[in-house]
Amino acid sequence: MFIDRVRITVKSGDGGHGARAFRREKYVPEGGPAGGDGGRGGNVYLVADANAHTLMDYRYKKNYRAEDGMKGGQQNRHGKAGEDLMLRVPPGTVVFDQETNVVLADLSQLGELVLLFAGGRGGRGNARFATSVHQAPTYAEKGEPGQEREIRLELKSIADVGLVGFPNAGKSTLLSVVSKARPKVADYPFTTLEPHLGVVAVGEKSFVMADIPGLIEGAHVGQGLGHEFLRHIERTRVLIHVVDAAGTEGRDPVADIATINRELASYSPLLAERPQVVALNKIDAMEDEELQILIAKVEALGLQVFPISAVIGEGVMPLLYRVMELVEAAPVPSIHEVGQLPELVTAVPLSVSEQDGVFVVQGTEVERLIARCDLDDDDSVMRLQRSLKQLKVFELLRQSGITEGAPVRIGQAEFNFYDDEPI
Repeated sequence: MFIDRVRITVKSGDGGHGARAFRREKYVPEGGPAGGDGGRGGNVYLVADANAHTLMDYRYKKNYRAEDGMKGGQQNRHGKAGEDLMLRVPPGTVVFDQETNVVLADLSQLGELVLLFAGGRGGRGNARFATSVHQAPTYAEKGEPGQEREIRLELKSIADVGLVGFPNAGKSTLLSVVSKARPKVADYPFTTLEPHLGVVAVGEKSFVMADIPGLIEGAHVGQGLGHEFLRHIERTRVLIHVVDAAGTEGRDPVADIATINRELASYSPLLAERPQVVALNKIDAMEDEELQILIAKVEALGLQVFPISAVIGEGVMPLLYRVMELVEAAPVPSIHEVGQLPELVTAVPLSVSEQDGVFVVQGTEVERLIARCDLDDDDSVMRLQRSLKQLKVFELLRQSGITEGAPVRIGQAEFNFYDDEPI
């Protein structure tokens, strides 16, 4: 089964906690702090793998997680870093953040490797906090949590040339004649239910051709198989518009050309600008005079025309030579600009807001402090209080009109505000 769109949840590994430990060697009755750092959490990577052809592997398993870092140990032993998670996808896969629809990655090149989410940093052990005036710290940091996101993977076929046209225009037949691809061919609508790729040799050169399922009017808004397959021609450099010139199903060839081009332009204005040639197919079922009239009508639209009969191979080679010229002259289209998730890459400034009677403190630095603090350890809480004062969190809360005992939320932690005591 061809699967070209899936939604999965991925999470990078949590950082390991730092250790609280002291030297306990013989003849060292009051050894110093010796707690090691926690290991880094595993990263989440995506790689464009030549052995992957669809997104089938991600259809049934929906949650993926990199390994967490190990906690630090005694005698300054650092925890082991978590194992990275490598998600293998077909070349042509685009990665979206499901919530914001931001493009996180566009893996258009074979072997391309992208770091999607970094693992959380390991917490520092208590040995890291020893100073000349504080020689036996008992606190250690917790590891930072990894990043968790629901993402959408969409496969957009990598092909130089796309075949477009109404169902049963002869696209699959043409692909099977000019390449070794063997798409299913039969006489009923939507014969092609998935894109097929074939390598077309033209002399000593070649290009990749994609047979896209037949479009219908309204495809750009999802009618028929519209949205499911229009994405597969976004990467193509050249379009071959295959038309049933003989009108074997009672359709008007010229009207069909106009309809399909409207659908392409409505889906993406860039597709309307893509080089395009028209292959008037099934000319073996037409009278010569009738064909010449049709050619004149299509050329009047400003399109280059190639009369062919895909079944018997008539007129196919001139079409392929012209397409090869267009492929060589056209650059590879850039279809996506990779964005960023601001909350993951940009420092959020310190701010205080009141929500239903709770004073909510937000900011990258202060939320990171809370995430790494062991709130069950008194020394850690005291150190947190000093850090919050240095960041002027208390001052900002007073300016916001907070009263004694009012609830304060920072990240996932909630406290009560007391001016002269630790939060």
